[in-house]
Amino acid sequence: MKRTVITLSLVSVLAFMSCKENASSKINASNVEVAAQRDEAAKNLPVMTFDKSEHDFGTIEQGTPQETTFSFTNTGNAPLIITNATSSCGCTVPQYPKNTPIAPGETGELLVKFNGSGQNQVTKTVTVSANTEKGSELLRIKAFVTPKNAASTAAVGPVKQ
Repeated sequence: MKRTVITLSLVSVLAFMSCKENASSKINASNVEVAAQRDEAAKNLPVMTFDKSEHDFGTIEQGTPQETTFSFTNTGNAPLIITNATSSCGCTVPQYPKNTPIAPGETGELLVKFNGSGQNQVTKTVTVSANTEKGSELLRIKAFVTPKNAASTAAVGPVKQ
C-alpha cells in the first residue's frame, strides 16, 4: 500500500512538472488584434428611442378604423435594423421599414392601424424586434370602444303578447 501511494505521488509530480510551459509564448499576436476588434465592434449597438411608447385613441365607436405613428430615432452608434413587428391581436397591424438599415442619428416611423374592434377599454401591444441590445421594444395602443348603436344594445322591456 505504501508503495502504491509513493508511486502515485511520483507520477503526479512528474505530470505537473512536465505540463509547466511558458503559456505566454503560445499567444498569437494576430489573434489578439482580431479579438480586440471583435470586442470593440460588439460595443457598437443601435439604440431605438421612441417619441412615445403608448398611444391613447380616447373614446371611439366600434368598427371605426384608427391609426397612429410611432416615431423613433437611432440614438446608438451602429445601423438599426427592424426585423419584425407583431401585434397581440389580428385587429392591430403594424407597418415598419423591414430590414432597412437606419443609420445612427436618423429617424424612422412605425405606423400602427387598429380596426376598432372590441368593447369597453381595449389595450393592444406591438412588439418590435430589432438588432438592439434588448432585442425588442414594446409599444401600446389603447382606446375605449363604445358599441356602434348604443340604443340597440339597451335593454328592452318584456314583450307583451
